[in-house]
Amino acid sequence: MGRSTKPTGEAAKLRRGFSWLAVLGVLLVVAGVIGLLYTAFATLTSMLLFGWLLLIGGVVGLLHAVQARGTNFFWLGVVVAALNIAAGVVVIRRPEAAAEALAMFAALLFLTGGLFRLVGSLVVRGPQFGWTLLQGAFDLVLGILVLSSWPSSRYVIGTLFSLALLFDGLGLIATGYGGRRIVGMVAEKDAAKPVQPE
Repeated sequence: MGRSTKPTGEAAKLRRGFSWLAVLGVLLVVAGVIGLLYTAFATLTSMLLFGWLLLIGGVVGLLHAVQARGTNFFWLGVVVAALNIAAGVVVIRRPEAAAEALAMFAALLFLTGGLFRLVGSLVVRGPQFGWTLLQGAFDLVLGILVLSSWPSSRYVIGTLFSLALLFDGLGLIATGYGGRRIVGMVAEKDAAKPVQPE
């Protein structure tokens, strides 16, 4: 009588865990695609989420600073918490302005990162010369494109956020699918082993 190749015990738990990882990946991919279709809404949503995270982080930091009163950390904790709370309130009240400011920051990051990659690839000329040069040129062009549409670049943050969700989701799907396959292969290998007589 052949043994069942269906994973049991820990293998079944691992397989279920990888399945849930793949499901989460599918949800992130769907959210990323919806965000790419409605980038202005994705920008507004991400800014409000960012603002609330700043606000909650500031309140938690303030509570932590109050608990640490009497130490050297107290005043630094109060200042950082107050800055987080103030930034959170500003972002929640003016999400469009916050998105424009972050778009400017992202454009400057793309420009400086692209410039450093271009110059570095030309100076070093390492084994990844072509890819580094291409990535630097892409970052530079992306920074110029964002800056050229600023301050009306309210779609930039939503697009970047949606792309991040999309690629994270694809990564989770690949991890979940690959993990399920590996667990299945290990279960089949264990099932094929001959039963040792007791």
